[in-house]
Amino acid sequence: HVQLVESGGGSVQAGGSLRLSCAVSGHSGLVSALACMGWYRQGPGQERVSVSTINVRENTTRYADSVKGRFTISRDSTKNVISLQMDNLQPEDADFYICAVAYGGRCDRPSWVNVWSQGTQVTVS
Repeated sequence: HVQLVESGGGSVQAGGSLRLSCAVSGHSGLVSALACMGWYRQGPGQERVSVSTINVRENTTRYADSVKGRFTISRDSTKNVISLQMDNLQPEDADFYICAVAYGGRCDRPSWVNVWSQGTQVTVS
């Protein structure tokens, strides 16, 4: 099994910053086989929407248009941790954020994700 443990959610005022982290653990063979990691958001009663993903083989990133220039995804391969630096947060960014990983090269669609974290709440006032 692969397990994801998030940290870093919370409350911030508009214009502020938060950094989400997701630690990936499990059988070393399964963890090393992961090709895509990323973050989703989900509102009450809504579907999960991709915020940002990174292909760890090609080191390429994708961002939702709404967060380009404000959010930055990164990966520490030595610690198997992916992070999402969120700057200039706005009230519309408030949501439940979920870490996701996949064995395929893309994971910006929910159907392509293999493992989800429990998620963390981000509140912007």
